[in-house]
Amino acid sequence: MTATHPLTMEIQLVMLPVTDVDRAKEFYTRIGFHADHDASPFPDMRYVQLTPPGSACSIAIGRNITSAAPGSVEGMLVVVQDVQAAYEMLLSAGVEATPVKDEGWGLFTYFADPDGNRWAVQQLPVG
Repeated sequence: MTATHPLTMEIQLVMLPVTDVDRAKEFYTRIGFHADHDASPFPDMRYVQLTPPGSACSIAIGRNITSAAPGSVEGMLVVVQDVQAAYEMLLSAGVEATPVKDEGWGLFTYFADPDGNRWAVQQLPVG
């Protein structure tokens, strides 16, 4: 049987490997992520889901939720309306972020979480 509608796929969750779940949760909530869920469904597991404001995709941090090495994620990207305001918010939250730079396909600032997972913050070009 053939589908009458094209298959849709939504990225809803990305795992970020961290060493200290409480430290990472504090970091992400400090920069505005909402803590949606924090549970230990099994004695050796902890699962914390956090969502950036306005995002349909969340991140998950925890204990025994991924075998990836802490700090190994590169290229996580969030898009904002005002990258300068995002940069200033990061700095005021005590996060080291790069000065805003025009990369030609948008304005960017970059930062990393306490484990070294690296993020890009982009303001899309106008027009």
